[in-house]
Amino acid sequence: MEFTLQVWKQSSNDSKGELKTYKAKNVSPDMSFLEMLDSVNIELESAKNERFEYYADCLEGICGSCSMMINGIAHGPGRGITTCQLYMRSFKDGETITVEPWKVKSFPIVKDLVTDRSSFDRIMQAGGFISVNTGNAPDGNSVPVPKESADTAMDAAQCIGCGACAAACKNGSAMLFVAAKAAHLAHLPQGQAERYRRVKSMVEQMDAEGFGNCTNQYECEAVCPKEISAKFITQLNRDYLRASFSPQK
Repeated sequence: MEFTLQVWKQSSNDSKGELKTYKAKNVSPDMSFLEMLDSVNIELESAKNERFEYYADCLEGICGSCSMMINGIAHGPGRGITTCQLYMRSFKDGETITVEPWKVKSFPIVKDLVTDRSSFDRIMQAGGFISVNTGNAPDGNSVPVPKESADTAMDAAQCIGCGACAAACKNGSAMLFVAAKAAHLAHLPQGQAERYRRVKSMVEQMDAEGFGNCTNQYECEAVCPKEISAKFITQLNRDYLRASFSPQK
């Protein structure tokens, strides 16, 4: 298989970027998208040409660092996958593929396809935790948790913070990320003491980071590699409203 790549090149967040054309040759349909990018970079380096930069780590769909827009879709075609889980058999031989970074104000471009997603870290630092001294690990059955609550908490806790939700949203909203991180604690007994304070702090930090507002068009849910439901945004809005009228909680 052979492909024409239109790859975003940008030396820093303050510089002007542009799409540059590269050829990907002798591509196996069983190659992952990242393996294909590696093969192109190897050829560029062999010819003493500048490579394009992208970031990846676990290669197992766990860390979310392989974040890029592929043909205008966060993580590319396919449901419930990250870029590292995308295989070249998903494309037609001879196709032109456009590869871009997350273009979100709150994710400044480091270089080429690499973005700085530390704004998510700061949102977590604002309230995505439980303030308790645990000491030794508690017995697993010491605090009863209803199965329905545990299942819902686990559904929300799958979020890997990749940023696809914000990248896909026309407003650059991080509501699905914040909602998932708040919801997985809100459904556990240990998370109740700080539930409303947590939501208020995380939403305020999200706004301070420059993320946009949610207008309920569900692009976030469509591209989420863990298929997290937008229903958690409803809970976030409800809890934030309550926190606004009950600041002491």
